[in-house]
Amino acid sequence: MTGSQTLLELAKKMPKTELHLHIEGTFEPEQMFAIAQRNHVALTYATVDELKRAYQFESLQDFLDLYYQGMSVLLHEQDFYDLTMAYLKRVHDDNVVHVEIFFDPQAHLERGVSFETQIKGIYGALKDAERDFGMTFKLIMSFLRHLEEKDAFDTLALAKPYLDWIDGVGLDSSEVGHPPEKFVNVFRECKSLGLKVTAHAGEEGPPAYVWQAIDEIGVDRIDHGNRALEDNNLIATIKQKALTLTVCPLSNLKLRVVDSLVEHPIRCMLRLGLNATVNSDDPAYFGGYMNDNYAALVEETQLTKEELYRLACNGFEGSWLDQPTKAKHLLELKTLFSQD
Repeated sequence: MTGSQTLLELAKKMPKTELHLHIEGTFEPEQMFAIAQRNHVALTYATVDELKRAYQFESLQDFLDLYYQGMSVLLHEQDFYDLTMAYLKRVHDDNVVHVEIFFDPQAHLERGVSFETQIKGIYGALKDAERDFGMTFKLIMSFLRHLEEKDAFDTLALAKPYLDWIDGVGLDSSEVGHPPEKFVNVFRECKSLGLKVTAHAGEEGPPAYVWQAIDEIGVDRIDHGNRALEDNNLIATIKQKALTLTVCPLSNLKLRVVDSLVEHPIRCMLRLGLNATVNSDDPAYFGGYMNDNYAALVEETQLTKEELYRLACNGFEGSWLDQPTKAKHLLELKTLFSQD
């Protein structure tokens, strides 16, 4: 067995976290068509194959246009449960033991789907996976940055009866032209409620957006963060604050944030001492779940065993798990890597 084959096997069997996953981005074409048929919703695409051919994107916005169309078939609690459970079963097979997933309530609210319908379906699946697979989880409610801050406040008001189910809030959707500072007040309110805070920054937006996420939003971690590497002072600040970066390699490739995985900055992040992690983002659209992302890094970037170990450890250390649970998983990783 070659060195890369050994690393591929190790990557498959090691316990993993996923800290950057949009549940609406796990909508496989086959399931989308099945739920559309169940709910009598007509899709623009006539067949599964036609839909799959549309999964070619020039930009983040191209992807989002298709993403929002796909979620239009989600109408009932059972739909959200089925979508979430399909993802959880899939990543359980990848040895993912802890997930921290985003959902986008505003995108469903504007279609007339209640907050209660959404969260009951998603949370129900997460609790069942905890019972059936032993998989732990955190649930993150994301605000859509192309909408106004008032809309975010309205959504937060709807969420308040369910705060026991929600662990954090995020900021996603079209990054360029919608800086984090636009949402300073609502994030301040979220932090006062005891919620963790994260934000997409530095995927397509400039390093200034990462600065705003840190200085004005006060994030507990940064989603993506690729363009932080353009600013040495920003790199030093991220290290000093020990902020985790939830990096998404295949997503970056599919959305042309990088031209090839050979050029992906994740190994550079590790060499700089940054807490980079591996995640799948929107795997149904970007061609890969967790093991696919790790395999692509091993095959394309000459990732070393030590780097693979560091990425896996960073996932647990950057999670919102309690310290005893983190320590248990980190010991499992140390034992596994010392054997191979």
